[in-house]
Amino acid sequence: MDNAVEPLAGSHVPASERREFAKEPVSAIRTRIRRGAFADQTGGLAPGMLQGNLAILPASYAQDFSTYCQRNPKPCPLVGVSDRGDPMMRTLGADIDIRTDVPLYNIYRDGELAGQSRDIRDLWQDDFVAFVLGCSYSFDAALQAGGLPLRHLEVGRTPSVFVTNVPTVPAGPFGGGLVVSMRPFSVPNAVRAIEVTARYPNAHGTPVHFGDPAAIGIADMDRPDWGGPIDVLPGEVPVFWACGVTPQVAIRQARPPICITHAPGCMLITDIEA
Repeated sequence: MDNAVEPLAGSHVPASERREFAKEPVSAIRTRIRRGAFADQTGGLAPGMLQGNLAILPASYAQDFSTYCQRNPKPCPLVGVSDRGDPMMRTLGADIDIRTDVPLYNIYRDGELAGQSRDIRDLWQDDFVAFVLGCSYSFDAALQAGGLPLRHLEVGRTPSVFVTNVPTVPAGPFGGGLVVSMRPFSVPNAVRAIEVTARYPNAHGTPVHFGDPAAIGIADMDRPDWGGPIDVLPGEVPVFWACGVTPQVAIRQARPPICITHAPGCMLITDIEA
């Protein structure tokens, strides 16, 4: 599995600048992304707004992928679908152009990661359909408001992301293992986190597992499939949420001639409240 979560070299935003940027209106954040001035992960930005994972596919794959999302709503909560060939995500906000408004894109060819880009206008095809799936970043602000610390935001990283041995329900050529993101909590805080995230079904909702990572096929917590390791301190347990990177595993199995996704951690920020 390619560790493709880290954006383009030199794109990380200093913590102080990031804190100020996070206070800006969503439209200003998207404008900066559209201009290519921000290619970093979007955790902590636009608190309270729905962030989304992305998968763009040729129309010939769209029905099977839509069915895959319907059969796997926990990792693939479908919140927006474009019209064929239309890059504007009209149901998710004002003037959202899916070709420019994600900080960093992964480009897959025949199921293999072929490159990354901050702008995919030159790759857009008349038969493309864009799917946006809710992201767990959307409930981070609610966790923080509930007094629950989030280490990935404290250290300026994405959560650790792992492929598990839990199978998803296949649809057409799409299938593969469930992908999860991990946040560490004390046991009392883990229980509170479950209660908070239950209110966000469009952002993966409650965790799928907490405790022993080996029970879901994770052999080494220091070697995530995407992102860097996040420490689990004494007295804490790892808590795992279904993750919208799951389709990127399914895409490797389906091997479409081309598919464009977000680079993990680099989400579309919508105008919809989480």
